[in-house]
Amino acid sequence: MKPTLLVLAAGMGSRYGGVKQIDAVGLNNECLLDFAAYDAKKCGFGKVVFVIRKDIEKDFRERLFDRVAKNFDAEYVFQTKDALLDEQEIARAADRTKPWGTIHAVLCAEKAINSPFAVINSDDYYGRDAFKTLGEYLSNIDPHSPEHAMVGYVLGNTMSKSGSVSRGVCTVKDGYLESITENTKISYKGDGIVSELDGKEIPLTGKEWVSMNLFAFSLKAFTGFHKYWDNFKKTSLELPKAEALLPVAASDIVKAKEGSIKFFTSTEKWFGMTYPEDRAIVKQEIAKKIADGYYPETLWEHC
Repeated sequence: MKPTLLVLAAGMGSRYGGVKQIDAVGLNNECLLDFAAYDAKKCGFGKVVFVIRKDIEKDFRERLFDRVAKNFDAEYVFQTKDALLDEQEIARAADRTKPWGTIHAVLCAEKAINSPFAVINSDDYYGRDAFKTLGEYLSNIDPHSPEHAMVGYVLGNTMSKSGSVSRGVCTVKDGYLESITENTKISYKGDGIVSELDGKEIPLTGKEWVSMNLFAFSLKAFTGFHKYWDNFKKTSLELPKAEALLPVAASDIVKAKEGSIKFFTSTEKWFGMTYPEDRAIVKQEIAKKIADGYYPETLWEHC
């Protein structure tokens, strides 16, 4: 059974100032997600599922989905603020204006996923080697295995000069993830890198392994995700900015000894669409890869 690629594309893009998921960056107006889907298909994935907002559906279809769906088994599902909540929970969350984060997005897509799956963000470039690694891994595990996986990146390769980034700093032992500590504000300061955590500045070396939300799960992971989501709802529905985060839920599976996460690594240099200034950089990086023959000039004609 071929694995599925799950793309989390329902973000609000508040720092970017627009719908970055479908912004054109390729030579023929391809989006960053075109390249992710193209890489995944070349690396053995059999299907791609996008999680989007209802308000971007028309533009999403016109700028990305219809093109991808001609070349790849593809579908999309919606993440809404009230999804996975009962009437009492909806009332408790009356002040909420946006969806509930990445684990909520994954759970919104559960019915569309029937095979082991990888998860990616819509605004990050991961590199084909990472898809190859996880595609091979997922193709060879039991669909309900307690063993999962992820690809970690070197922090210094994932920084943006345009502003702070959010990264999960990983603790790894014997090739397996031990924990992920979510750092929501990592930035350059002088000649170094610092993380603002709990009101304090913590210096980082730039050599730390970090999560870029590139995970690979068997279907068994949904059991842990539901447990995390149920606990989150008990404590956080009244908090307008609280988010149920995939790296935290994944780390909880390990802490509870309900599964393991094999830690693969990549030295690929990240680029992505976090800030408006990033778009020009992404276009340059994609153009370089096309010039080097890594991608064809017209992407899907050569799939």
